[in-house]
Amino acid sequence: MPNLLLIDDHSIIRTGMKMIIENLLPFCNIDEAEDGSSVIEKVTHNEYDLLILDINMPDTDSLVLIRNILALKPRSKILMLSMNSEEIYAKRYLQAGAMGYVKKDAPTPDIKNAITTVLANKKYISEVLKEKLLNDLNDKKNSANPFDNLSAREFEIAHHLIRGDSLGDICAKLDLKSSTVSTFKARIFEKMHCSNVIELNTLAKLHNVIQ
Repeated sequence: MPNLLLIDDHSIIRTGMKMIIENLLPFCNIDEAEDGSSVIEKVTHNEYDLLILDINMPDTDSLVLIRNILALKPRSKILMLSMNSEEIYAKRYLQAGAMGYVKKDAPTPDIKNAITTVLANKKYISEVLKEKLLNDLNDKKNSANPFDNLSAREFEIAHHLIRGDSLGDICAKLDLKSSTVSTFKARIFEKMHCSNVIELNTLAKLHNVIQ
């Protein structure tokens, strides 16, 4: 009887996902959480076969949350659930330790497939993303999306800058020194050919990176 933790700050989303999961796994136990702090508390005191994690939750950095979950329970199976473009975000979360990425508006069979695949300890990405990744491997030119040229940490900090977080906020959320964040910020601007956050935001909108 699998134990699942469903993590989303919207109760209506949790209700809909519970219906899908209960139809797929009639005898499973489904626990719920709505933010990062409640997730850590539940993961600390319980064992879960699968965590289904929303990307966007108030006062929660999902990339940091993944690292914290895996620090507590290294064998945790995490499936990301998001409305954000998988072409932009999926690779980042897979690199962070998630085992799958599925969009909230994906067809129900795809969501069920994602759940069963990750429960079986296998990685899941959609057929659309698989095709894109294969095309990227076959394309020797630089990606048309400049954000793909950022490292995982650079993308994470760029993400916070785009959201309007100050350097102090980023230091606190990522537990980094101000000098380190400043260095990353300069490197991001250099790679993106930007001189300020306004220009970075313009590029983010152009390439659909704004959440």
